[in-house]
Amino acid sequence: MSEKEVTKKKTRSKKSEPAKSRSFRAGLQFPVGRIHRHLRDGRYAARIGAGAPVYLAAVLEYLAAEILELAGNASRDNRKQRIIPRHIQLAIRNDEELNKLLSDVTIASGGVLPNIHSILLPRKSKGSKMGSESGASQEI
Repeated sequence: MSEKEVTKKKTRSKKSEPAKSRSFRAGLQFPVGRIHRHLRDGRYAARIGAGAPVYLAAVLEYLAAEILELAGNASRDNRKQRIIPRHIQLAIRNDEELNKLLSDVTIASGGVLPNIHSILLPRKSKGSKMGSESGASQEI
């Protein structure tokens, strides 16, 4: 072989179609190539199949879309244009499956769900004669 044949690189001809990313081929927004690189660099396994990063990217994209949709609904309920950490917290904690998945996750500036125990609420009296006697009295 001559030197020209050894150093000759494969190039695309003008007639061939342009390169398509694996994310484009899979119809995803999340980067399949980057996830594949992180799976390899993370040393999770000796070998990583070609389908694993596609599947993982699809799952991550679904979870992100689900959380963003619920957080957007929460922000609309609070008459806000932007999603803040509080809206993400409300979205996750009000959804049963997401709450179970992210039960041990703390969201910074998320706050807590509004909750008042029923014992602490004032009792509803059924026909009190006087307004002052409707509450519990401390008189003996």
